[in-house]
Amino acid sequence: MSRKADKPKRGSDPAPRGIDRLLDVVRRLRGEGGCPWDREQTLASLKRYLIEESYELLDAVDSGDPGRHREELGDVLLQIAMQAQIRREEGAFGFDDVAEAVAAKLIRRHPHVFGDVTVAGSAEVLRNWERIKAEERRPAGGSALAGVPRHLPALHRAERVQACAARVGFDWERVGDVKGKIEEELRELAAAMAAADAARIEEELGDLLFSIVNLCRFLGVHPEDALDGTTAKFTKRFQAIERMLAREGRGLQDCTPAELDARWNAVKRREKPDRAGGKAISRRGRNA
Repeated sequence: MSRKADKPKRGSDPAPRGIDRLLDVVRRLRGEGGCPWDREQTLASLKRYLIEESYELLDAVDSGDPGRHREELGDVLLQIAMQAQIRREEGAFGFDDVAEAVAAKLIRRHPHVFGDVTVAGSAEVLRNWERIKAEERRPAGGSALAGVPRHLPALHRAERVQACAARVGFDWERVGDVKGKIEEELRELAAAMAAADAARIEEELGDLLFSIVNLCRFLGVHPEDALDGTTAKFTKRFQAIERMLAREGRGLQDCTPAELDARWNAVKRREKPDRAGGKAISRRGRNA
């Protein structure tokens, strides 16, 4: 296990910069005389911060602001440095070991760049990536679903589970079959609602959502992106209605349902069409 680059700078060496400076700062925060809060942190306590910082990074990417993007990348990198430092204190590995491992993985999974494999395009690159990953991670006799993280958001996790099952042949043959499954789940949900069976309603709603995720996968649409886009669209329209009513000295609670519907439709009519030529855009990528 390499620790060479994890050693703090000594003597007359120039002041560290970049990643070396960050690692020195983290070591000091965690060391004797460091910050009490940082010294108290554990791998378990840091989990929530990694998730929060990751979502803030996504917001920064969407903002288009390079300064904000740089800052949020740094916040995520800090979380990685903190976890690596805790493992270093345990004698398990250091930050350099993390960087070396991911570099080796990238070389291993890109035989068309670092080896003599020839590929026809990005689709074949993705197939090779998933095949190599499966060979690395799946133990003999292990489940094809074993590599799907338990803590993924539910829609994303459903998509990953379905994709893993599809790679071993467990999948629908045509998109029409998926549409038929959605219609079947809608009928079963209606029956559960008619019976006022709360547990069955929850189960059938889950089945319906799972089937819709399957349709997204067949159409090359990421369900998280699709739902996030619709939520953003709803938020924009809702807030437009709030502003419209505020100019009149009123609130939503002052309107009848029919008036709110009329306001909603008015806001909707003012929107410019935003379509990508009717083409489905696939955002599927590689998962580490």
